[in-house]
Amino acid sequence: MILKVKNISKIGGEVKAPPSKSYSHRAVILASLAQGTSKLYDMLYSEDVLSSIRACKTLGAKIKKTDEYLEVIGTNGKLHNTSENPIDLANSGTTLRLMTSISALSDNEVILTGDDSLKTRPMELLMDSLYSLGVECKSLNNNNKAPILIKPGYDGGETNIQGNVSSQFISSILISSPLSKKGTTLYVLPEFKSKPYVNMTLDIMKKFGVKTIKGYYLKHDNCDKTIQNCRIDEFIVRKQNYQACDYTIEGDYSSASYLLALIAIAGGKAKIKNLFRNSKQGDKYILDILQKMGVTIIRGEDYVEIASNGNLKAIDVNLSNAPDLLITVAVLAAMAEGTSNITGVAHARVKETDRIDTTCRELEKLGCQLIEKEDGMTITGGITSGKIDSHADHRIAMAFSLIGLKHDIEITNGEVFNVSFPNFIETMAELGFELELKNE
Repeated sequence: MILKVKNISKIGGEVKAPPSKSYSHRAVILASLAQGTSKLYDMLYSEDVLSSIRACKTLGAKIKKTDEYLEVIGTNGKLHNTSENPIDLANSGTTLRLMTSISALSDNEVILTGDDSLKTRPMELLMDSLYSLGVECKSLNNNNKAPILIKPGYDGGETNIQGNVSSQFISSILISSPLSKKGTTLYVLPEFKSKPYVNMTLDIMKKFGVKTIKGYYLKHDNCDKTIQNCRIDEFIVRKQNYQACDYTIEGDYSSASYLLALIAIAGGKAKIKNLFRNSKQGDKYILDILQKMGVTIIRGEDYVEIASNGNLKAIDVNLSNAPDLLITVAVLAAMAEGTSNITGVAHARVKETDRIDTTCRELEKLGCQLIEKEDGMTITGGITSGKIDSHADHRIAMAFSLIGLKHDIEITNGEVFNVSFPNFIETMAELGFELELKNE
């Protein structure tokens, strides 16, 4: 389907940010591993999170949606695969990566698979790290990608993993570690990217009763001089059990970036509720970015107020700890005056798409002058009307729709925002930006 602008009225107002996708994934998984019954409030029911819910139910958790919360009766770490078929995770890379480690806690074999896009996600680093912990995983197509067979058994012990590919690999091992036979010590080798996502994992693990010991040391021998300090991060997770709790999901800064960028580009004022000042989400960096581009930002305890005149300045920004902001920032740069430099996101090449390449190719269709680099891009502001493809990537569809504020834009495969922001069209309309989906 084609996503395009239906109408633009007075831009501004007050809306609630959608719940965090990252915290929603983690909350339902930890509640499913816990002892007792958890109530999860303000859950995000996006396509990705629904994949995690289905996987947890298949492995033995009892999950029921009520009008007020999601009720999860946990397994106390005793998982059993109830499906005779592979567990279909659709397009959810987060679910695939987190559940690969967790599936080893089942008392029988588990096969995880998904759609064609999911089957392109590299999994070798995680599988190799788990092997050192006594976990036997096998790529059924012998390409280190899904479908993946995970056999029962999780000894624990020591392992290491590169920190510059996916923080979800690290979170996967950390979440499963307390339920291994002897606990786990995980060493994250430099360079450690997307740290805030791991901090989010540790934060919610603590809420569900599991403590982690963090430390680090500096490696001096055989050190790659291009990596600052050659820091090795250490995580010690002793054997322990998750405990059920009532948990409220906070607002999502990744999804809120489109609401904030809407005001920044169009001009106007808005208040976005459910965004917490002390959030551990790395994507709250969008507030600093917008300020540097000339936008006024006021941070409340649980809201953000934004005001803009629509005239944006170019920016130099490193997104190594907030790779999900890449496409939003690229669109902002294309709408700004001057030349912007975006760096630090080589790991964005292994997301739903190669997000550096696809973003550059789609911006070029709109006449944007840019230079693609291995870890980012240089963008000179200036863009025209046109038609682009989302490549089935939800963040491309949502970010590029903002170009419709000032130019005609059509996005094919535009319905994919359901992956992370099911109410995207309705929420944007509350701020005066009306979009519609039409058959191609």
